[in-house]
Amino acid sequence: MEVPFLKVAAGTSVVALLFVIYLARYVLSKPQGSDKMANLSRHIQLGALAFLKREYAWVFGLSVIVIGILSAIGIAKPDLGLNYQTGIAFAFGAVASTCAGFIGMFIATRANARTTAAAESHGVKGALDVAVSGGAVMGMSVVGIALLGLVVVYWLFEGNATIVNGYAMGASLVALFARSGGGIFTKGADMGADLVGKVEAGIPEDDPRNPAVIADNVGDNVGDVAGLGADLLESYVESIIASLAIAAMITAVGGAGAPVYVKAFPFITAAIGILASIIGVLYVKIFAKSNPQSALMMGTYLSAFLAIVGVAAYAKMFGTSFVLSNVEYFWYGPLAACVIGIVAGSIVGFVSEYFTSCDYKPVKELARRCETGPATAVVEGTAIGMQSTMAPVIVLALAVLGAYHFAGVYGVAIAALGMLATTGMVVAVDAYGPIADNAGGIAEMAHLDPKVREITDNLDAVGNTTAAIGKGFAIGSAAFAAIGLLSAYILAAGLTEGDAISLNNPKILAGVLIGAMLPFWFSSMLFRAVGNCADTMIQEVRRQFKEIPGLREGVEGVEPDSTRCVEIATQGAINGMLLPGITAILFPVVIGFAMGAAGLAGMLVGAIATGVMLGIQTANSGGAMDNAKKYIEEGHHGGKNSEAHKAAVVGDTVGDPLKDTVGPSINILIKLMCVIALVLAPLFAQ
Repeated sequence: MEVPFLKVAAGTSVVALLFVIYLARYVLSKPQGSDKMANLSRHIQLGALAFLKREYAWVFGLSVIVIGILSAIGIAKPDLGLNYQTGIAFAFGAVASTCAGFIGMFIATRANARTTAAAESHGVKGALDVAVSGGAVMGMSVVGIALLGLVVVYWLFEGNATIVNGYAMGASLVALFARSGGGIFTKGADMGADLVGKVEAGIPEDDPRNPAVIADNVGDNVGDVAGLGADLLESYVESIIASLAIAAMITAVGGAGAPVYVKAFPFITAAIGILASIIGVLYVKIFAKSNPQSALMMGTYLSAFLAIVGVAAYAKMFGTSFVLSNVEYFWYGPLAACVIGIVAGSIVGFVSEYFTSCDYKPVKELARRCETGPATAVVEGTAIGMQSTMAPVIVLALAVLGAYHFAGVYGVAIAALGMLATTGMVVAVDAYGPIADNAGGIAEMAHLDPKVREITDNLDAVGNTTAAIGKGFAIGSAAFAAIGLLSAYILAAGLTEGDAISLNNPKILAGVLIGAMLPFWFSSMLFRAVGNCADTMIQEVRRQFKEIPGLREGVEGVEPDSTRCVEIATQGAINGMLLPGITAILFPVVIGFAMGAAGLAGMLVGAIATGVMLGIQTANSGGAMDNAKKYIEEGHHGGKNSEAHKAAVVGDTVGDPLKDTVGPSINILIKLMCVIALVLAPLFAQ
């Protein structure tokens, strides 16, 4: 007897959402501290909500256009299978991503002051408990909403791959704008706050005199909570859908249709991962003591271990052999691929930690280089990022080979899902960071005892490391998910290993070159958008310091105009995200029509190859520069306000858009182009 996989997945999704309700109520039951702290938190909430409203309004308009185009294709060419139903699935994906981002950010912006208050009254453990609970709302919302939405779409359209693929496309579109728009907002505000406040005015980070501080704190939430959640939700959904798309082409041994096992495996793996993530979150909440990093890492590893055990038990009890591309694979093939993905994700995450954590040599050496000025700091930070690409890429390459050996292209897609099986825990650990960062800002702006800021800074430093690990998972999963989607596209487009997909085909070679260029061109637009936003922000902060009497001196009762800075960051993000987003949508369509299915396959290969490298390099360069600054602020190499510190601040402002805007957005770029190609494959195969 086979497990009723849709019911199991739906039930587990509901459990995840019930856990979200519990966590949200738990966070909201905690005190916010003084009226000043509650008021600061309220300002951050209002700024984040205002940005999301404007961002989602643009995304909604674009989504309506996409749904209209899909419906028009169905009318013009009804035989392709692309129609209004694909548009409905697209809408489900977009709504799922939007809801998860909104819920996660709603609680994150209310957990910040509560984390500060917990640090003041209960120390490290109390603050960690509130921050992790707030982050887990984002993590469990991502997996609960994403999986439940997918189950509904799969059930409504009876597993029709052409229609279900639209769900991933909707999630991808929202993710791209959430990540790129949020990244532009947060880094434009951060650079303005740091360069004028810390470097020019010589005032502390998060000083209430700085007009850009509230915008900076808002940015932490719209970029690193809502944006990150949308990013990993997209990868999570696409890894499942790539598996399902390939499963539709699998046959049972003996020539029958696809066995239930290969269709059920992605859903059951996701369900097991949700339960494992819930246990991981509870472990951190219950057993965290004075070492936040140890607690968070143990929770992450515990979730991964439980996921492996659960998937192994399911495969052993219900696994069957299957045939793909005339090759027979055994029942344990998907299990092996899943374990390979989990192990590979853990290794990539550890490598990211090594190159970005204050505990290891690369960041310590970067901090020492800051003594000789900002130029050498930036050079060393860039070198660290470039160096950090080697190990993850080798691990990913070996993982692809291993997964393919055990289960063919289906195994590659399952490896991506394995890497993302514990997405709930990974996002919880990552989203905890911005909450801790906001808590530190509120402690500074509310003039609390310096010991409170020491606690929140400790949590924030751990958050930077966990964020780097989260970005490592995001990058690794993006590579796997993109390769899985590419494999599904090649099968769906009817490309074979003959002349149609050969290095002798000039269209493929041309496509590879175009695809290899796209991540760089895309990155340049995001860099320029951050620069433009920061330029306007810097001028506004300088103007307020100059024109508002007593602001820079900290005269009592004199307040900065923070609302104006939030408006600048919002407008800069909206303006900056549109062209990169439209580029990501149009290029697969244009290349598909101009160069055919094979040329588009070449473009995707080129984009994946350079996009993964650039994603790893930018994320780890930025993470190393950020933590080098924090390492110096702990008292090393002269401490705060030293020449090394000033150089590190400049390096951090260079690294910030690398790690929080460009790197994460590239991940989504390559996945979005792959899923667009997969959805439109029937059109290009004509």
